[in-house]
Amino acid sequence: MMSGRDQEPSRYYVGIDVGTGSVRAALVDQRGLLLAFAEQPIKKWEPQFNHHEQSSEDIWAACCLVTKNLREICWDKAGHFFDLPDFLSWKATGVTARSLCSLVCKWTYSAEKGWDDSFWKMIGLEDLIDDNYSKIGNLVLLPGAALGIGLTPEAARELGLPSGIAVAASLIDAHAGGLGVIGADVRGHGLTCEGQPVTSRLAVICGTSSCHMGISKDPVFVPGVWGPYYSAMVPGFWLNEGGQSVTGKLIDHMVQGHPAFPELQAKATARCQSIYAYLNSHLDLIKKAQPVGFLTVDLHVWPDFHGNRSPLADLTLKGMVTGLTLSQDLDDLAILYLATVQAIAFGTRFIIETMEAAGHSLSTLFLCGGLSKNPLFVQMHADITGMPVVLSQEVESVLVGAAILGACASGDFTSVQEAMARMSKVGKVVFPEHADKKYYDKKYQVFLRMVEHQKEYSAIMNGS
Repeated sequence: MMSGRDQEPSRYYVGIDVGTGSVRAALVDQRGLLLAFAEQPIKKWEPQFNHHEQSSEDIWAACCLVTKNLREICWDKAGHFFDLPDFLSWKATGVTARSLCSLVCKWTYSAEKGWDDSFWKMIGLEDLIDDNYSKIGNLVLLPGAALGIGLTPEAARELGLPSGIAVAASLIDAHAGGLGVIGADVRGHGLTCEGQPVTSRLAVICGTSSCHMGISKDPVFVPGVWGPYYSAMVPGFWLNEGGQSVTGKLIDHMVQGHPAFPELQAKATARCQSIYAYLNSHLDLIKKAQPVGFLTVDLHVWPDFHGNRSPLADLTLKGMVTGLTLSQDLDDLAILYLATVQAIAFGTRFIIETMEAAGHSLSTLFLCGGLSKNPLFVQMHADITGMPVVLSQEVESVLVGAAILGACASGDFTSVQEAMARMSKVGKVVFPEHADKKYYDKKYQVFLRMVEHQKEYSAIMNGS
C-alpha cells in the first residue's frame, strides 16, 4: 500500500498481543494505521474447579500462526473483493459480475448512478476506483440474470452437475426469502391482498433475527428502515428493509436462562416434543377461560436486548421486563416466553406503522423462516398487527427464492414476477382474532412507553 500517490511505500510493523483466550496480531504502518489483523485462539485447561492452565508452547505456536497469516494479507495482491453471494457466483461461472442486490444493500452502490467516487476517496480507498472499478465490480446484473455461459467444467465436476447449467445473479439470503414468499398466488384464500398490488404485502423472514421486506413502485424513505433500494429484491420495485436484531435468539435466551428450564427440557423430552411445542401446550393448559394472550396482562417485555435496528435505529437500547415476581416455576417460564413472543410481534407492528406513516400501504404479512413453524409466534403476529399471516407451502422459502432466480436465468420464465407467482405456494393462512384487538392495543401502548421510559432513565443518568 502506498502512503501517497507520489511517495515511497511505507514501512510496516507487526504488533502481537497475547490475551487469556487468544493471540492477536496487527500490521501497522508508520502513521499508526492498522492495515491487517489476525487472531488465533489458545488452549485452556481446567484440571479442577477454579484451577486454570495454559501451554507456553501452544501460545508460541499461535504467535507464529497469526504472524504468518499477516504476511499472507497487504492489499495490493487482491484481485477482487466480493460479497459472499457474488464470490460463490464467480466460483461457479468464472464471471466477476456482481448482483445489484449485494452492491446496493451492502456496498453503497446506486442502481441509478453507479459507484460514488467521493465515498472511496473519503475513506482512503480511492485505489478501488482504478481500472474502471475492476476489483469491486464494473458489471452489475439484476437478480435472476444469467451469468456468462453457466457452470464452468471445473465447477460442474465439483458440484456433480452438467457443465453449462444456467447460474443466476444472486440475492442476499433474507432477500431470497422475501422473493420466495411475497409473490405467491393467493387466489381462493379470502385475503384482501388478492385484489391488491404486490406492494400491499410485507415479507417477514424470521429466524435468529428478523427482516421485514416491503416493496414499492416509487421510492419511499422510511426513518429507521433501510432503503429504498431499487431492484434489490424484485426487479423494477424499490425495497425497504426493516429488521429486529434478535428474535429467535432472544426467545432462546429468555427460556434457557430461566430456573425452570431443566424441568421444561425433561418434560418435553418425555413427550418427544420440542421445548416450544411443550410450552405452547402448557400455555393452553393454564389460560383457563381467557385467550392465551391475556396471560401477560401484567408482564411486559421490550425486546431490544441487542439494540434496535428498526425503526429506532438505536444500538444503545437495552431489553426491559416489567412485572416480575418471585415465582420460578414452569407456569412462570411459559408466561415469560409468551410475553417475549408478543414483544417481538409488537416490534413488527412498530415497523409496519412506521412504514405506513412514510407511504407504504400494507395489508398482509407473509412469514417464512424457522419461527414461522411456531403456531404461537404466527398467531401473535396476526393478533398484534391485525393482519392475516400467509405461510408458505415450503418453509425453506430462502431456497425457493434462490431456485426462482435459477429458473429465470434458465429462460423458463420471462420475468422474476412470473416465476414468483408460479413457484411460490400458499400453505396456510392465519387470521387475527379481532375480538382481542382492544387488549393488544393497550399492551402496545405499554410497549411504546417502555422505550420512552428507558430513554428518560438514560437522560437522568447521563445528565449533569
